[in-house]
Amino acid sequence: MDILMQRTWAYFWLPETKYVIAAAVLLTLIALPLLAKERRRAVATFLAFVLCLVGQLAGAVFEALDYSRFAVMVHELFVIGSGMALVRLLAMLVFRGILPRLGIVVVRIAEDISVLLLYAAFILARLHFVGLDPSSLLTTSAVITAVLAFAMQDTLGNVLSGVALQLDNSLRTGDWIRIDDLTGRVAQIRWRQTTIRTRNGEVVIVPNSQLMRGRFTVYGRADIPNWPWRRWIWFNITHDSAPRQVIQEVEKAISAADIPNVAADPAPTCVLMEFGPGYARYALRYWMLDPQPDDPTDSAVRVHVLAALQRGGMQLAVPEQSLLVTKENEAYRKSIRRRETERRVADLRKLELFAGLQEEELRTISEHLIFAPFASGDVIYHQGDAAHWLYLLASGEAEVWMEIPEQPRQLFRTIHAGSTFGERGVMTGENRRDTVIAKTELVCYRLDQSTVDEIIHSRPEISRAFAEILGRREREINAFMRQFGDVPHAPVPQEHGMLEKIRSFFEL
Repeated sequence: MDILMQRTWAYFWLPETKYVIAAAVLLTLIALPLLAKERRRAVATFLAFVLCLVGQLAGAVFEALDYSRFAVMVHELFVIGSGMALVRLLAMLVFRGILPRLGIVVVRIAEDISVLLLYAAFILARLHFVGLDPSSLLTTSAVITAVLAFAMQDTLGNVLSGVALQLDNSLRTGDWIRIDDLTGRVAQIRWRQTTIRTRNGEVVIVPNSQLMRGRFTVYGRADIPNWPWRRWIWFNITHDSAPRQVIQEVEKAISAADIPNVAADPAPTCVLMEFGPGYARYALRYWMLDPQPDDPTDSAVRVHVLAALQRGGMQLAVPEQSLLVTKENEAYRKSIRRRETERRVADLRKLELFAGLQEEELRTISEHLIFAPFASGDVIYHQGDAAHWLYLLASGEAEVWMEIPEQPRQLFRTIHAGSTFGERGVMTGENRRDTVIAKTELVCYRLDQSTVDEIIHSRPEISRAFAEILGRREREINAFMRQFGDVPHAPVPQEHGMLEKIRSFFEL
């Protein structure tokens, strides 16, 4: 038994064995802290090396039992395996640990090619070491390779195309690309095919040769965050609306609204593209930062565009050949107007300001209301703007923000349905004292300055209701501003003071 163990150990423990083991342990210890994402693979490679050592020991046992030919085969097989494990550890350490920290990015296929060449070199060297002639093997392999190349020319074409794609850096993992009608993010670039994941979660396999022979569009790079991508929204407006008004209203609405994933620079632009029978065609061009939420971003932008067009009284149009003609008579049109009036009167009854008015007076006011919807995030007016409108909120919520010197913008209050806002500027002629932004989608109406003037002169007593509201708002503002030390302690404003200011402004 002792002789058997001595023979086994002598065959297994060669002079270079300790250096090979030391190299494997050292490479693993260095690789573990450097390869945070590859630790499991590094550990698995080291375990494969250990198993190869066990295999070499098994070969030594066969040699001690006088199974020489079998022992040599087993021993050399596991020696090659342990060498390949060392090569793999070295490649992982260099390509995925050291080079990235030096700012050098090597594509995956280049790493794979380097590893394969080292594998081949080590195997040939080992074969030469044990007495085999590599030249005869290479001659035989050349014939076999030629036959396989002819039989697998499509596969080889895909492999070479994959190598070319990564070596020239034209396509990288994480890029957003479009191939014909296919759009998605590159998930993997393999030797034979490229995997693309669409926004719907579908995984599409594209042969690399197809990418090289055809044309694809890269509209988002993985290594460049917030790569701007220009998107288009098309809409038709009737000829009743002036092009300058359409362009200004749309651009103002999109630029002022804080829409997620829409770039502020370059700024959105609206352009008139063409004329048609009964319509003018416009395009809104904006830049999107992340291609992933394409549809949600497009939807949000369209909501703001539609709200801006509705506020401006601009009517969407369709080509004449698509129009559906409805026969209307005067009774039908009166019915439509009556229903709309009843709806507006019902909304006016909810407002504190007009609670004391008679039915006929509410109907008169309703005829002057201008429908002004707002999408969530729309800026209704800015602090410091001239006051032209009194707003009546029928549904939704809006936020009132105040700009305070040497302070970030502060949320003052939230406006709920059944409220009015913008009263002070319209009733006193002062500029806006705050900024109002739509918190949700708003169903809103507005009255212009001339209409408010008519209401005040026809019902002077309504000015008292305005004075009460303005006095209450003034006290709320003073209490809010004192938090920041910007307003000195002063007498609480009284309603009669506001009433006199209103009467003076309207010359009552």
